[in-house]
Amino acid sequence: MVHTPTSKEISSASDRRRTPRYPFIADAEVVEKSSGTRIFVRISELSLYGCFLDIGEPIAAGSLVLIRIFTSTDFFEAEAVVMSSQPNLGMRVAFRKVEHHFHPTLKKWLQTAMQQCSV
Repeated sequence: MVHTPTSKEISSASDRRRTPRYPFIADAEVVEKSSGTRIFVRISELSLYGCFLDIGEPIAAGSLVLIRIFTSTDFFEAEAVVMSSQPNLGMRVAFRKVEHHFHPTLKKWLQTAMQQCSV
């Protein structure tokens, strides 16, 4: 069974984070599950459980998406839910399902981002 967050859960989640977000710039493709709409965006922040996507016309909060993130050397994919959406700014997504083989890539990116923040 797939859980779609309520507006109260989305608002509450916006006020707290399980892990810090780090500046991280990468290209991404987002596919909205219900419509199949494909959007190409830029990631500006990354955490172990989600990311922030820079997009002028974001997808509505609560929508289920597939996100694919690309760097020059690596690729990451996860099923996610849009947690918050701000027109002309972007949207915050929470990873819902990350296949085991993508965890090392995410952890490597986060390690690099943490090191760059402490310089």
